[in-house]
Amino acid sequence: MELTHVDAAGNARMVDVSAKPKVLRTASAAGSIHMQPETAELIRKNGIQKGDVLTTAKIAGINGAKQTATLIPLCHTIAIDHVDLEFEVFESGVHIRSRAVCTDKTGIEMEALTAVSVAALTIYDMCKAADKSMRIGEIRLLEKTKEERT
Repeated sequence: MELTHVDAAGNARMVDVSAKPKVLRTASAAGSIHMQPETAELIRKNGIQKGDVLTTAKIAGINGAKQTATLIPLCHTIAIDHVDLEFEVFESGVHIRSRAVCTDKTGIEMEALTAVSVAALTIYDMCKAADKSMRIGEIRLLEKTKEERT
């Protein structure tokens, strides 16, 4: 298996995508933040002192996706067409799901994963005064697609 981000001498390198065509690409990612049931209920009722946790996490996740190339070394800057996040508050936490879309030369999965990660960190930050036991985890890519346009 050839590693695309390593040259023949084993040094890190940015992949050259200059010859690739722009195609429609999508990616979905998910993750969770686990917490005490009381904290999840505060989120559900919008009772966290810092404000509306899920709206703030959504905006943070979108901003995080837009900053991916700055945060992840060797990640290409791409023109993001759309990013959205959905949240499901459950008994002991929040499930987070993102979907990102671009028409570009390389994928958008890192942006979808970054959106989930930053949203989870934002929830953690906003709720840390109420709950010291929170755990972020299970962040994963669910799907990525590319569709040639004619």
